[in-house]
Amino acid sequence: MELAHPQSAAPQPTPGEPASLLKRLGWFDWLYAAVLALGAAYALQRFGAFMDVYEKAILVCSVPTFVWMGWAWKPFRALLLGAFALSLFSIWLYRGELARADQAFLLKYLISSQSAILWMCALYFAATATYWVGLLSRSAFALSTGTGLTWSATLMGLVGLLTRWYESYLIGPDVGHIPVSNLYEVFVLFSLITALLYLHYERRYATRQMGAFVLLVISAAIGFLLWYTFEREAHQIQPLVPALQSWWMKIHVPANFVGYGAFALAAMVAFAYLLAARGILASRLPSLEVLDDVMYKSIAVGFAFFTVATILGALWAGPRACAARCWPGGRWSACWSPPSPSWA
Repeated sequence: MELAHPQSAAPQPTPGEPASLLKRLGWFDWLYAAVLALGAAYALQRFGAFMDVYEKAILVCSVPTFVWMGWAWKPFRALLLGAFALSLFSIWLYRGELARADQAFLLKYLISSQSAILWMCALYFAATATYWVGLLSRSAFALSTGTGLTWSATLMGLVGLLTRWYESYLIGPDVGHIPVSNLYEVFVLFSLITALLYLHYERRYATRQMGAFVLLVISAAIGFLLWYTFEREAHQIQPLVPALQSWWMKIHVPANFVGYGAFALAAMVAFAYLLAARGILASRLPSLEVLDDVMYKSIAVGFAFFTVATILGALWAGPRACAARCWPGGRWSACWSPPSPSWA
């Protein structure tokens, strides 16, 4: 398969489009940036006493990152603001009592963490079916509906994760943690990241036909997530095991799953490429050049993030592995001892 970067497939800027992103910004863009900055400032003022210096640095650095993403990709801005608004509403409905998850109607059936994630699952399944209907019937309406369902599912999944974060602290301050600590949580994260990467490329290349293939891998992840939920009750929030009680987890795991999501997207687009190259659904799919370009860029993103995640994982594991070797049973071992002289 040819993975050279096909320059002809890359979308070209429209004539007269400003070269600088800043020149295209309007008042709402700056309002969006101000809302994120004020939100981060409030979080630091309200919860800064519970954060270490690394967590504060992550919070501060996330502001320009999300501002830039919202400026460059306007639908992401709407998603982020909508998720924050619904999550804050969910937090307000809890009123500091976890038991209200089974008492308040909206929490029980819509925006508690488990309810929102179940809605996410249903919407991703519906999006997959709708994309396939649109692809096979050449229906622009069905494909457009698939896009809307995918955005809705991603919104509900993000609300579910944010609300789950708050719920973990309602159980107990020592239990609270970012929701990327177990297989249940990271499968939700994987689904959201893969969907967001796909939606970015869908908009960039103005084609929705790839969604039928990319949503298949998301539906497979959702199928496992549902089995894991109902068979193993994996949705229950558990305290972190000692090995995960580290700020490294907050950056290592998300970076890892950006890589997983990008590679999964590339794999499903490659499947579509192979079918189209053999004349199967070729007239319904984007050109081979477009599919090749999406694969190329997805692999590049996955390689970059997976490399960073591997380095972060090594930095995280290194001190713990050394401590386990060098402090067995509370005693210094030979690895911390100076080398013995040759005459000893």
